[in-house]
Amino acid sequence: MFLLAPRTLLRWVAMVVLLASLCATFAQAQDTTAKETPQQFAQRTAWWQEAKFGMFIHWGLYCVPADATDLNGNHTIAEWYLTNKQMQLADYVKFADRFNPVKFDAAAWVKTAKDAGMKYIVITSKHHEGFCMFDTKLTDYSIVKATPYKHDPIKDLAEECRKQGLKLCFYYSVMDWHEPDYLPRRPWEGANRPADGADFSRYLDYMKGQLKELLTNYGPIGIIWFDGSWEHGADQLHSAEVNAMLRSLQPGILINNRNQLPEDYDTPEQSIPPSALANGRLWETCMTMNDTWGYAANDPNWKSSEDLIRKLIDIASKGGNFLLNVGPMSTGEFPKESIERLADIGKWMKVNNESIYGTTKSPFSRMDFPGRCTVKGNKLYVHVFTWPKDGGITLPGLAPNTRVESCRALASSQSLKTQVKKAVWDDGRNYVSLSVARPGQIDPVATVVEITLDSAPVAVEPFVVTRPAKDGSLLTAASEAAIHGGANYESGGDRDNIGYWVSPEDYVTWFCDIPAAGRYTVSVCYACPDDTAGSRFSVGIANGPTLRGIVQKTGDWGKFKEFTLGDMWLPAGRQTLEVRPIEIYAGALMNLKSVRLTPVQ
Repeated sequence: MFLLAPRTLLRWVAMVVLLASLCATFAQAQDTTAKETPQQFAQRTAWWQEAKFGMFIHWGLYCVPADATDLNGNHTIAEWYLTNKQMQLADYVKFADRFNPVKFDAAAWVKTAKDAGMKYIVITSKHHEGFCMFDTKLTDYSIVKATPYKHDPIKDLAEECRKQGLKLCFYYSVMDWHEPDYLPRRPWEGANRPADGADFSRYLDYMKGQLKELLTNYGPIGIIWFDGSWEHGADQLHSAEVNAMLRSLQPGILINNRNQLPEDYDTPEQSIPPSALANGRLWETCMTMNDTWGYAANDPNWKSSEDLIRKLIDIASKGGNFLLNVGPMSTGEFPKESIERLADIGKWMKVNNESIYGTTKSPFSRMDFPGRCTVKGNKLYVHVFTWPKDGGITLPGLAPNTRVESCRALASSQSLKTQVKKAVWDDGRNYVSLSVARPGQIDPVATVVEITLDSAPVAVEPFVVTRPAKDGSLLTAASEAAIHGGANYESGGDRDNIGYWVSPEDYVTWFCDIPAAGRYTVSVCYACPDDTAGSRFSVGIANGPTLRGIVQKTGDWGKFKEFTLGDMWLPAGRQTLEVRPIEIYAGALMNLKSVRLTPVQ
């Protein structure tokens, strides 16, 4: 028998009450987990697909030291301060005494986001450090109980979002460096924070209790944005159960893909895919304005306003959303550099937002000039970054029956002359070449041309072809592959590959111009962690010769190595090169970077 300290006893009572409620909630949740129809999914996600642009906010104790360096002085990210400095938790929690954001103004924050053209806000309710930025009954480690501020900023944000018409959403970290029941411990903590008595299942009860608080105490919430789940699998995290609970509390909630289940949408971080994701999968790029998520006084590497606006356009042209981050200071204010860039984006969006909100991906795989394209119904919005020296632009091919009803510069409403010509690609397909004259007023960041057609645009483009080098070899690129099925192209950081390759039905192809008939050595570059190696695959020509291989271990999903499969006789001319799985072992095939064809001398 043992006695509980008063604070522990209060928390235990609160947990019992919450868990009793959760059991009833989960029982109700069973009926909400049935697969939605495509129409129901489209309806539930419609506001998010219309919005296109949101604000990410990383705010926690890490804004007090505001330092983006590690123990060796290397540049890193500020919100990982505890880990960067390999601090003991007992020292880190002292930052709470210095966290007093008396200049926090929820109305100003929301107005800044709204004026920038943003439609939703995702704020860190709890980051990896475990510090709670909301009023929770399940721990004293919160801004309400542990700081001089003694106030719940999330409550103010919820009220202001309702007043100003933005959706409030919550980031929640599964990883928790503070809660004693979260495992594993950090290596440097040692005997200062033993894991004896820790119970991860008890931590999951704590997590579910906090998520219930977030979805019952702050009104309608648009998104639960999970993070920090990579130390555990979906089964260990009870992710299906947790997600069902969330949907029972708020049936319209969106859930991202970061508690080890795919759920509603993907979240590329600090990178933009080269094209829309396969099978129409929804996605959202999250990105910082400088190099770090939390505020860092020593991170001056700010992206320009022009760069950020063009990134927003690029993402919209590929059917994605842009979640752009702000790291508030410990005073409760946004950094002036963030405010300046958001104001610049807002000025551009004020006259050009029709070309972003509610649009879908470009019908074109690439443009013949620096720019991008979005679509809304029968309208093309062409974003021209730099006008050609000859003045006009010509779009990639459109369907031969395309008719232009009107064309104007979106910002000035100036009517623009167009020229429509019928043409034929070298493979015999007919198309329409559409040229647009240069407007009188040019935006140095991006001039938007609105082209209204008589029907929804249909592209007829030349095929992307891998052509031989001078020595007759060919090297395919993952970014130029045609992906069939559910695999996706990944980019950014150590990634430039076709990943998420988990189904035997998924395969990729390239058009290759083989310069001469003969034998070619086939090499494949890929990455695969040691515990996932062993899958079997084939590389070959469609309806032609094929080689088979076994995926070898490379050490990590981001560690690429090139392996030679052998020699294969290839016919001359344009051929379709295929990579197909034969048997997938341990859940995934590989991260495929390229295929090299080298003529045998």
